[in-house]
Amino acid sequence: MLKGVSSSPVLVVGLGNPGPKYAGTRHNAGIALIDELCSRATPMPAQLAVHKRTNTEVAELAAGRLLPDRQVILARTRAFMNVSGGPVKALADYFRVAPADVFVAYDELDLDLGEVKLRKGGGDHGHNGLKSVTKSLGGKPYHKLAIGIGRPPGRMAPADYVLKPFSASQQVDLTIAAADAADLWLKSV
Repeated sequence: MLKGVSSSPVLVVGLGNPGPKYAGTRHNAGIALIDELCSRATPMPAQLAVHKRTNTEVAELAAGRLLPDRQVILARTRAFMNVSGGPVKALADYFRVAPADVFVAYDELDLDLGEVKLRKGGGDHGHNGLKSVTKSLGGKPYHKLAIGIGRPPGRMAPADYVLKPFSASQQVDLTIAAADAADLWLKSV
């Protein structure tokens, strides 16, 4: 996407699992980006509110609050990771956002903790949340913002690893990665 090409909103969704049981787990790394972007909104931080029609939490930011000339919709799903495509599609439909203007932040095992990567289209790398989003958006390319969580230690199953909380020192690394991901996103739009 080129700067200034579209006046339609930009949708940024952080994938994760809902509820206090999953707060702070590796699978919720995408939500850290949403929290970071909310904190950067001006003149005051943005607050997410429940959006019942889409089963998400949303902050609608007018042009100028985060991007100079585009409205930004920040959201985090309230559905479990494996079925997050439905809420992402519902958000895109409700706010009339084309898949090309959808950014999905997620946890990535194949990147070291703290690394971030943005790509448009491409595969899901075995990530069930991305599989769900891709299917719900009809296979149309959207932006994927990966936040590295690293590989599980030893023989730990990836499914168990992503549901473990970050240690205190890893939480600091995640906070820095979320800031880096926000910077990367801001440069791309």
